[in-house]
Amino acid sequence: MALARKIIQVKQDATDARLSLLDLPDGATWITEARNAAMSRVKKMSLPHGRDEYWKFTKPDTFVQPEALKAPLFDNDEGPLWADVDRLKVVFVDGIFDAEASDDLSSEGLVIERLAVAALKDIHWAKDLYGVLEIRGQDAVQRPLAALNTAFATDGILVHVTGKVSKPLNLIYLYNSETSDVNLHHCIKIDAGAEVTILETGPGAARLNTVMEVDIADNSAFHHIRVQGRDHERRAVTGIFTRLGHESTFKSFTLTMNGVLTRNECVIELTGDNAIAHVAGACVGDGKDFHQDDTVFITHDSFNCESRQVFKKVLRNGATGVFQGKILVKKDAQKTDGYQISQALLLDDNSQFLAKPELEIYADDVACSHGSTTGAIDENSLFYLQSRGVPKAEATDLLVLAFLAEALQEIEDTMLAEGILERLNGWLARHGH
Repeated sequence: MALARKIIQVKQDATDARLSLLDLPDGATWITEARNAAMSRVKKMSLPHGRDEYWKFTKPDTFVQPEALKAPLFDNDEGPLWADVDRLKVVFVDGIFDAEASDDLSSEGLVIERLAVAALKDIHWAKDLYGVLEIRGQDAVQRPLAALNTAFATDGILVHVTGKVSKPLNLIYLYNSETSDVNLHHCIKIDAGAEVTILETGPGAARLNTVMEVDIADNSAFHHIRVQGRDHERRAVTGIFTRLGHESTFKSFTLTMNGVLTRNECVIELTGDNAIAHVAGACVGDGKDFHQDDTVFITHDSFNCESRQVFKKVLRNGATGVFQGKILVKKDAQKTDGYQISQALLLDDNSQFLAKPELEIYADDVACSHGSTTGAIDENSLFYLQSRGVPKAEATDLLVLAFLAEALQEIEDTMLAEGILERLNGWLARHGH
């Protein structure tokens, strides 16, 4: 009991210290109320501690401390990702919208506004979404860093999707300050029958906290592809909160490379019959300072829905990967099809993969499975390739890409997938053997 009280006090002191340096942004009544409510949630929950159940594999200290640690800028000579793809670019530098680097925000089937501008309006559709799905995501597991974002995010985009959008919307996060500390909050509202693809690229900040709330109406679709890299000492925590209607689709893929610490949370509610939710990730990490965490919570709350979680991690030279994934099937969610797989390929004896797969099922007519494995490069496959003249380094890269293939197959758009594969090949070439 004494230890528990001490931890509670430590968490409260850390929370007070972090909040003491933050001021709630100005805004109209609707967003001020949402921000005040979020700050109350943060104070009630306190910021995370390493003793918290869902933080036992990932040390949250640098997310909690009052100021961001310095993250030197990385000289990136690769050029922009998907440069040949016709896309609508929205650029943020140190968390501030860069109008000159961004495209015109008008597009057929889309209404895009900056949070910083919309927050000053007395009436806005985002009132019914901003912070709403984040609150719902707190029910099963507390997510105080997401609530912190809702309270203090100063910018982001509010996207109302009214039709099937032909080209992707690319959110590009850059930073110039080595101590930048950024909160960005996005709301995506997708009308019935509409469809959109959102791309996220760039390191964003020395310490980046992003939240994306996605409300997917009946018979609509949301596609999301995110690439996190390349600055080596950046830290990022992200949260996606989504709710799916009848016969709707959610598909998200994330590639994580480099960075000291990255934690990606995804909270999905299937609330309409025949909905589909796929969330996948590929991670390549090198070095003892690399730590990457995927934490997913999927709730099946309707009939005949499908969910897939596919996560693959390649780790070397003492890198650490974490996967925490849960499928919750409520009692009326009959005919649920839930699939979860998390696998790690360890290229040395010093790296580690920590996994916590969970199933919680209250319906009796379901097909749910989960699996988690950790292994090394298959020596027989490596020998086979070498025996046919493939150099060992090249053979290892081929086996790494084959291992990641199941996650990459979750990307529907071939051209976007090719961009991901190009980045992976570049990473493998730079990191050698």
